[in-house]
Amino acid sequence: MSHLSAAIARQARLHAVDKRLVWQRARAVTSRGRVRFLSATTSAGERSRAEEEEHTVVPSREGWLFIDSVFPVRLGTLDLRHYIGIFREETLLDRVSALLSSVKTCGFQLKSVEPHHKDGGVFAKFGYDPSAPEDEALRKILEELRDNVAKSGGVPSWIGVPQGNMSFGDTISQDMNYYASTIVRISFEGSDLREETLFDLLRPFGRIITIDPPTPPPAGSLRSAIVTFRHVRSAAIARNTIHGLAVPPEPSSTNLTRLRAKYQRPIQAHVIRDYISNHPKIFLPIFIFLLGSLTYTIFDPVRVFMVEGKLNDWFDLKEYKFYKWLRSNTIDHFYLTTSDESDAALIRANAWKEREDAAGQLNRYLTDVPSTVAFVHGPQGSGKSRMISAMLKDTHRPALTIDVGALCAASSDTALITGLANQTGYWPVFSFLSSMSSLIDLASVGLIGQKAGLSTSLPDQLKQILEVVGAALRDVNVNYRKRHARRLEEEQVSKLIAEQEAKVQERIRMGIWHDPRLDCVAGNGVMSELGVGDERLGVNDAEVKPMNVNNAVDEKDTQENNATSTGNGSAEGKQSQSEDTQAIEAMPIVILRGFESKGGGARREELLNVVSQWAASLVEGEVAHVVVVSDNRENAKRLAKALPSKPLNLIQLSDADSGSALSFVKQKLHDAGVEIDFKPEQFSYIERLGGRAADLESLIHKVRSGMTVEQAVDDIISRGVSELRKNAFGDDAEDAKNLPWSREQVWKLMKELAKKPEIPYHEVLIDFPFKGDEGPLREMERAEFIAINIQDGRPTNIKPGKPVYRLVFEKLVQDSVFAAIQDIAYNQKIIVSNEATVRACEEELMTLKEVEAGTSHWWGSRKAVSSRGEYLLKKMRAAVEKIEALEKQNAVLKRTLSKAQ
Repeated sequence: MSHLSAAIARQARLHAVDKRLVWQRARAVTSRGRVRFLSATTSAGERSRAEEEEHTVVPSREGWLFIDSVFPVRLGTLDLRHYIGIFREETLLDRVSALLSSVKTCGFQLKSVEPHHKDGGVFAKFGYDPSAPEDEALRKILEELRDNVAKSGGVPSWIGVPQGNMSFGDTISQDMNYYASTIVRISFEGSDLREETLFDLLRPFGRIITIDPPTPPPAGSLRSAIVTFRHVRSAAIARNTIHGLAVPPEPSSTNLTRLRAKYQRPIQAHVIRDYISNHPKIFLPIFIFLLGSLTYTIFDPVRVFMVEGKLNDWFDLKEYKFYKWLRSNTIDHFYLTTSDESDAALIRANAWKEREDAAGQLNRYLTDVPSTVAFVHGPQGSGKSRMISAMLKDTHRPALTIDVGALCAASSDTALITGLANQTGYWPVFSFLSSMSSLIDLASVGLIGQKAGLSTSLPDQLKQILEVVGAALRDVNVNYRKRHARRLEEEQVSKLIAEQEAKVQERIRMGIWHDPRLDCVAGNGVMSELGVGDERLGVNDAEVKPMNVNNAVDEKDTQENNATSTGNGSAEGKQSQSEDTQAIEAMPIVILRGFESKGGGARREELLNVVSQWAASLVEGEVAHVVVVSDNRENAKRLAKALPSKPLNLIQLSDADSGSALSFVKQKLHDAGVEIDFKPEQFSYIERLGGRAADLESLIHKVRSGMTVEQAVDDIISRGVSELRKNAFGDDAEDAKNLPWSREQVWKLMKELAKKPEIPYHEVLIDFPFKGDEGPLREMERAEFIAINIQDGRPTNIKPGKPVYRLVFEKLVQDSVFAAIQDIAYNQKIIVSNEATVRACEEELMTLKEVEAGTSHWWGSRKAVSSRGEYLLKKMRAAVEKIEALEKQNAVLKRTLSKAQ
């Protein structure tokens, strides 16, 4: 084994020495193309065969010549330029072979030419005479190559312009997906080369950007340096020239280092991921910017189109003529209607005549340029929605309805955004991005210490949706004006054509019409072939001359001239008026329903604030008419803040009077097939119920179910008593503490309203238990327990929230037990207040006694003390008398409670 190892080592040393003698380096540069001698090989077997065959002309020394830029350097799979090289491959190889075959120095003989499309070059294998010294032979071959290249105009190239370089190297055959790049990885089989040695070795191939020194490689891998060239062409020449080259790492070194060259991709695997994770402060702002740009450039136009389609009913099949025709001829034949248009007209004329003023006010608002918001308010069941629906059908204008109540009832922010998008036609909406943005912000806090800013607040998301809706409303306005202008132009052209045809018919009837084209057929005269040249026929040429023809024509011309002269003066005014009318008719209508919706907490406040500001911007920009529907007048304050400089257009709807209510009940029962001959007593019961539409509908349903009018009214009143007792007073004392008013306050109002239909507002506000606090009154109005009348912008009277509440209040007051409990609590509050007054008077009287004892008589202060004392005594006496009276009353009430038990 030892002898075998020694033999292997000796053979390796001999092989290394032989290789050191074989590999030589030489460089040279030509004018049109550089010729670099980097390697030339001579094998020992070839030398021996050359000595044995002295008279053989075939050279025994071989080398490889690399010619670059013959083909395009292929940069990737999708680089299509290499197809041009493939198409011209045969021609280019023939020209290269002819160029190289012209060299005869030192027995130069071309053996083969191999194209390398990926590197953009050609490897040529050649042989030359080994008898001459190697350096001398290479120098002579170099000179002749330089001369031939200069004579032929350069190395042939795929683009037709000679630009190739030639260098000696070693061929590398591979068909893997490795493509040329400006980065070359040079691995060392031996000692590392210094940076200066690499630069001297590689700089002749082209400009070098950087040289990265070797780094500790993984186990079992070669150390390597990374060289970055400025041009891919330079990297391709270097890689094909130095691959396999053995060079000494130091000038004085006897050991050789073999170089292995390989392309490296400019973008390594996971480099993008690594960059993002290492530079989040740079990537996240860029990502947000690109995401926003994508939204504004792609999705927002689509969303505007979808909202516009919803406004114009583009996606509603029921609005298409074919669907209407198909339905009217198929399904509608199977439905039997019990009421016709006369019945509907009767209802509108009788039962809803109280709405005429409100409808007229709303119509005047919709036919004028919007300068403010129309706020339609009234109790539930007063017919607000029905009036607005009828108005929209009459105007035939595009309308957008947003149900604020349904949005406030959303369970989450995502549900709210989705609901608003569905109501407005806003699509596409990516509701899941809100949760993802929150997660990204949470992750960014851990990575960079601050939020990325991807997540947006609820008001910002609402504003974004409403801004897109506003843009769609503007587009609808503009498109309607264009269609209207085009329709007017078509009508004007049709009118002119009709007038011209009428004039022709009149001239034909009078016999003075002549068509020159007929001359070509009839052949009247020399000019008949051209069909021109005849004089126009006048009135004097008529076949039948009526007595008044000339006068009629003259009179007609005179009228036309007068009409023209007078019409020019008013044309501009009519055109301006037409443009204003067109602009108003082009405006869409936005309906905001349920503006007073309860629930939702902070989400409701944010929604109402954003919607109020958006509605104000629509009317200020004259984009659309905005109609806000609310059950409570108090909600107008939010809109007033959004429009501080303009008053709202308040439109109030009230309950129907007794006659209208009776007509409505009769008509509805008649439509349902229930015929009842109402008695005077039943009329009085319906009058007691009032004109609230919801209560009348409830009465109609109960009567249809078999109840009498008296039973139905009593049942409605009893139900109202139970609801009011629970909602106004609470189930127990703990529940009453959560109410925005006290039991004493609501009991005070009920007792007064049970006696009178209306009570003065300020009289109630000043007296106990309100003591100037308007908050409980506003809350009770919002809960619809009471209604506050407004006159000249200030509250005047208080009345029950519903007409039926008058009977409910009376029934509650007539309940002796309930009334006794509330009166005792109310009196106790007054007693406590008066006792506090008595104690305050007593303390002040004691103070006055001390003041009087220390005051001289001649100063005159005793009179002031005595006057104040008399006032306090009177006030204390009145408080004591009230306490005694209330305590007696409480004693009576307590006996009532004991008897009831």
